[in-house]
Amino acid sequence: THWKHGGIVGVFGYGGGVIGRYCDSPEQFPAVAHFHTMRVAQPNGKYYSTDFLRQLVDLWDFRGSGLTDMHGSTGDIVLLGTTTPQLEEIFFELTHKLDVDLGGSGSNLRTPACCLGESRCEYACYNTQEACYNLTMEYQDELHRPAFPYKFKFKFDGCPNGCVASIARSDMSFIGTWKDDIKIDQEAVKAYVGGEFAPNAGAHSGRDWGAFDIQKEVVALCPSKCISYDGSKLSINNKECVRCMHCINTMPRALHIGDERGLSILCGAKAPILDGAQMASLLVPFIKAE
Repeated sequence: THWKHGGIVGVFGYGGGVIGRYCDSPEQFPAVAHFHTMRVAQPNGKYYSTDFLRQLVDLWDFRGSGLTDMHGSTGDIVLLGTTTPQLEEIFFELTHKLDVDLGGSGSNLRTPACCLGESRCEYACYNTQEACYNLTMEYQDELHRPAFPYKFKFKFDGCPNGCVASIARSDMSFIGTWKDDIKIDQEAVKAYVGGEFAPNAGAHSGRDWGAFDIQKEVVALCPSKCISYDGSKLSINNKECVRCMHCINTMPRALHIGDERGLSILCGAKAPILDGAQMASLLVPFIKAE
């Protein structure tokens, strides 16, 4: 294309730098001779005040193109398009007035990201925001003074639903899980079967899919075939459960995560072009996170 990646453009005091973008025809298009991309560290759980967002977009309108990506595929706020002389100005404003750091670029620790966790989600098995903050602070030096030979990403999912897609978008993923049995409310199971409760918390209401079929929509779709329903009682062989969350998501008033909660740690997920996406290696099956 007419755009080339110009490597990392440095800003004072921040080794992570900014993604350089340059046009190959600057004489013809001087306004976009530079079109650098800046990542901005997102708050944990992506909770924003309208005041912060207003200041951010005003700054970008003034010193950049005004184009934003909320959020990039790996979590950060992405500000698309500015020139080299504006970088220091933007960095100063972000850190001194908005109290926010740049996100990582290049071969370093990238900005860690997490789901909203226990602040809102009933399925969160640990405090994702606390874990994300602690590891960000612990490895801040690897973001500001890169020493890694390649980019490295942490991501924190509160449960196996994976709302920040940690297993696909990070090198080291922390995924909430539980050690004991899934809790079952048999009366609520009957209410789902009888049509009293809408499956999937009503998310599919209005679709012409007919009556809820527990055999077809829950039992048959269990990847480890650990669920059975005899017409009056739902049974789960928890030793075979792979924590896919499908049954819980389908019948949230009848099934719930266990009480002995913690997380799994996985490393090394990748998506090679020829082989396709590959799951990370399960490094730590279960650890409490308190």
